[in-house]
Amino acid sequence: MRSNLRADCANCFGLCCVALAFAPSADFAIDKAAGEPCPNLTPEFRCGIHTRLRDSGFAGCTTYDCFGAGQKVSQVTFGGRDWRNHPGSARQMFAALPIMRQLHELLWYLTEALALPAARPVHSDLRRALAETEQLTNRSSILDVDVAAHRHDVSALLSRASELARAGVQGRRRDRRNADLIGANLVGADLRGVSLRGAYLIGADLTDADLRLADVIGADFRDARVGGADLSGALFLCQTQLNAARGDARTKIPGALVRPGHW
Repeated sequence: MRSNLRADCANCFGLCCVALAFAPSADFAIDKAAGEPCPNLTPEFRCGIHTRLRDSGFAGCTTYDCFGAGQKVSQVTFGGRDWRNHPGSARQMFAALPIMRQLHELLWYLTEALALPAARPVHSDLRRALAETEQLTNRSSILDVDVAAHRHDVSALLSRASELARAGVQGRRRDRRNADLIGANLVGADLRGVSLRGAYLIGADLTDADLRLADVIGADFRDARVGGADLSGALFLCQTQLNAARGDARTKIPGALVRPGHW
């Protein structure tokens, strides 16, 4: 299942390089409006500076992950018709990408929740939500999907699965949901079973911290130092979060994720 939730750029029409906007910053060297092709995008829908993105000032591109939404929109929703040869569908295709990405992100989380033995009491609900989400991704009228409403329902279910999974962690588990931990010193911290949902961990020092069974869904790991940290059992950790963090060879990561090349 998760093989379909990983970016396959060879079967995508460079949608993230066109649909998304960015402004000059530490992450992007230039300004680009949504719907405007990046000047580094080649006629074959490939990045012309892929191997040197960070050195060229496009670090933001190396942190982005579409959860496989790019190829789904390109090959399924629009049946392999690219926006260059079919400009009439370009606007709809670009608008479909962020919607599909959110749905694929939910599929990623639901798949992980179903693999949690402790969440067995809600497995039937999780399977139903997974099927419903998959059906939404296959709709030809995906622009009509109320993603916010669907995400709200799924989030409540994922929260329950998280509570069940973290219930077995010994000791007091602080709720740091949406906490401002920007630049916090969390070196060697025991964060097992802690809820870090939506927490701001920008620039935080998590060196050698233990985040097994910590719920990190939606947590902002930009420039967080995770060298030597144990993220192997972190709940709902995704590739985008890893890509945004600063780890090293000692960082333990979940088997379903890939160690970022810039670490």
